[in-house]
Amino acid sequence: MNVDGFFTDIKTAVQHNLDRVISLRSRRALKDDLSFVTDGDLLIQSIIMDIIKAESEVTLITEEAQSRMDREKEKDLIVVLDPIDGTENFTSGLAEWGISIACFKDYRHVGSLLGCPEMNLWLKSGDQVNKFSSRIRGLSSSVTMDELIRTTQGHEYRILGCCVYNMINVIRGSFLSFENPKGANSWDILAGLNLALENNLIVEVDDKPYTGEYLQPNRKYRFRVEHR
Repeated sequence: MNVDGFFTDIKTAVQHNLDRVISLRSRRALKDDLSFVTDGDLLIQSIIMDIIKAESEVTLITEEAQSRMDREKEKDLIVVLDPIDGTENFTSGLAEWGISIACFKDYRHVGSLLGCPEMNLWLKSGDQVNKFSSRIRGLSSSVTMDELIRTTQGHEYRILGCCVYNMINVIRGSFLSFENPKGANSWDILAGLNLALENNLIVEVDDKPYTGEYLQPNRKYRFRVEHR
């Protein structure tokens, strides 16, 4: 698979279907963990799966198809997808939601894409990033009050409810750091962590340096991304 072309096809297809995706933001159901899944999530997943279908040696790991990923034998290329990160934002009419895609060949990272389609904000492997210099520390919206007290001390904080948008902001320097002391799934974070590494940020997972390794989808990971 040509990963760069794959990402271009996804961006084009998602932006082309954006009005349809947005029209589905109120069609939602509660999952077992009490988070929402909307028909918009499923439409984006379907769009991306249609693009992947032409590739015979691809295994798709995605938040909204965990039963499939558990049955599939992992093949040459693994695509880790979160079709809509920040579904609570999406279904609430906010623009801060995103798509996260990380690709691994033989368990080594070969490219990632982050996108916030409603803002037409995209970042992929190889992009040149014009960086700001911020004092703001971004925090995950999943943190509890006790965890909030233990987060890294800073000048100001932001909680925006979308890991993809937070990752883009820390990579481009709009945040000094972004962290989740509670933990997130691999499909939430793999693309952002690897794009942060590509842009020379400090990345820690479970209090240890992260170097781009594949993260299994059967658990959650605490992480922190920060500028040097």
